[in-house]
Amino acid sequence: MRDAMRDQSISEIRRDLAAAYRLIALEGMDDGIYTHISARLPSGPGGEQRFLLNPFGLRFDEVTAANLVTVDETGAVIDDPYGAGVNAAGFTIHSAVHMARHDAVCVLHTHTVAGVAVSSNQEGLLPLNQWSAQFYDRIAFHDYEGIALNLEERARIVADLGDKSVMLLRNHGTLLLGRSVAEAVKLALNLERSCKAQVAALGMGLTPVVLGHDVAEHTASQYQSMYDAYEQKGKPDPEWAAQLRRLDASAPGYLG
Repeated sequence: MRDAMRDQSISEIRRDLAAAYRLIALEGMDDGIYTHISARLPSGPGGEQRFLLNPFGLRFDEVTAANLVTVDETGAVIDDPYGAGVNAAGFTIHSAVHMARHDAVCVLHTHTVAGVAVSSNQEGLLPLNQWSAQFYDRIAFHDYEGIALNLEERARIVADLGDKSVMLLRNHGTLLLGRSVAEAVKLALNLERSCKAQVAALGMGLTPVVLGHDVAEHTASQYQSMYDAYEQKGKPDPEWAAQLRRLDASAPGYLG
């Protein structure tokens, strides 16, 4: 992931983050009121760091652009339209990643059945198909240390992440970084499909065909070039536009 990021207004970032929560819910990738998706806002008038997070206690399908909470890098509330505050402990990993990786506008964490299953295997994600090939040699790993409440663990997560944008948290779930909210969501959706496909393929009891290094690396580079065109060159992103239209039709309240 490179340093260039989309130049978006605050209202666009709020819209996209609310859309991310709704899309993750629509795909069944949420976990009650747990896990989070955070987005970096432009710095405040005094240069302070600002981030958006979901109000504490709301399901992902209840998040809207209007009720998102603005916090600083410690999780302290700056603006809280809904009035429920945030799960500051849940933001600890996100804040550490945001502060270490200034290229990351969005940090997205999930606990899905397929994602947890793949993260619980030593081999991690295998290059079994086009979806998973995009992540070839581009996944970081962090060993499980218990529920992530230990502030000292944050430094180890950041160190294990390095410059990658995808991480399997062993025995725990997934962590995705995006130069925009749209990129983080697309990575999360494709990673989830990849994990589901791997669980299904290995569950058939047949011999899986693992892609070789050359074709897997070639495919990953093709995906990277496509993402770079949207994030660095300003090319319109028809996939994200289609996802927003999906929400306009099925859950228009995400904007309210």
